[in-house]
Amino acid sequence: MSDIPSEEEMAEIAGAPGEGAARVILCECFARDGLQHEARIIPAEAKIAMIERIADCGFRRIEITSFSHPTHVPQFADAEQVLKGVRRRPGVLFKATCPNPQAVKRALAAREGGWGPEEISLLVSASEGHTRKNLRRSREEQWANVAEMAKLGRDAFVMVGTISVAFDCPFDGPTAPDRVLEDAQRFAELGVTRIAIGDTIGSATPPRVRDLIGWLHGALPTATFIAHFHDSRGTGLANTLAAIEAGLTHADTSLGGTGGHPAKIAYGEGFTGNTCTEDLATALAAMGYETGLDLEALRAAGLEAERMLGRSLGSRTLRMAG
Repeated sequence: MSDIPSEEEMAEIAGAPGEGAARVILCECFARDGLQHEARIIPAEAKIAMIERIADCGFRRIEITSFSHPTHVPQFADAEQVLKGVRRRPGVLFKATCPNPQAVKRALAAREGGWGPEEISLLVSASEGHTRKNLRRSREEQWANVAEMAKLGRDAFVMVGTISVAFDCPFDGPTAPDRVLEDAQRFAELGVTRIAIGDTIGSATPPRVRDLIGWLHGALPTATFIAHFHDSRGTGLANTLAAIEAGLTHADTSLGGTGGHPAKIAYGEGFTGNTCTEDLATALAAMGYETGLDLEALRAAGLEAERMLGRSLGSRTLRMAG
């Protein structure tokens, strides 16, 4: 099994403060979150070629697959094939989503084989209703799963804990900030200090984002929080920028604003895409932030994503460039 990145390497990937422009690390999620709701199964070879193109843009973190059971998410039945096919790059973390302990065991087997992910993500929902709908179990049952997963993965992976419906739940209504902090603290107690805050139905607003992120930073200063915002109401970009201005150095995005809720899970307000990578990276560059991304290569990757899916996607800057 290859070593996970050192603390120094992780500090660099995390965008540790230094001289020059403030740094923001974007995790490109097209190959996992972006594809999970696509009805057409994308061939593994096409996914691998797309991941290579994405890596060539300069991303340091790339979400490339999920170890979800193929019955539930058939798009990722090829998880092992994709992981075997992508070329490892120094300083780049490939992430796989793990919904349960069996998924972590698959990730561990891949690591033992020398081709596993460097990073895994573990998921909880901040509401009972969303947990039962999305994960088919209670919150406490899912937290028991997460505790087992964290124990399994502690010495093998960089672990990211995702808190879904951190602002509003489509079943239970507004989410109390205290609940989000409780979940963040539970992750931290398990040794998971990289924590993604999910605006799952895209209902957050910049003032709510600034308030929650600022409060979380003050209450749990040892954690690295990550913005994972959906664009259901066209506010994904504004909300992500608000989170960055509130102190976040990490954000999850997807080419063309693709992705969102898994296939066959109907909730939210229709459009379910993520914050668009091309648009956010362009805005950050204009604001003086350093992302390490080649914007021209990024726009070319956005065009390739459109060719792969056979339709125009949601990037505004791609339309301006074309």
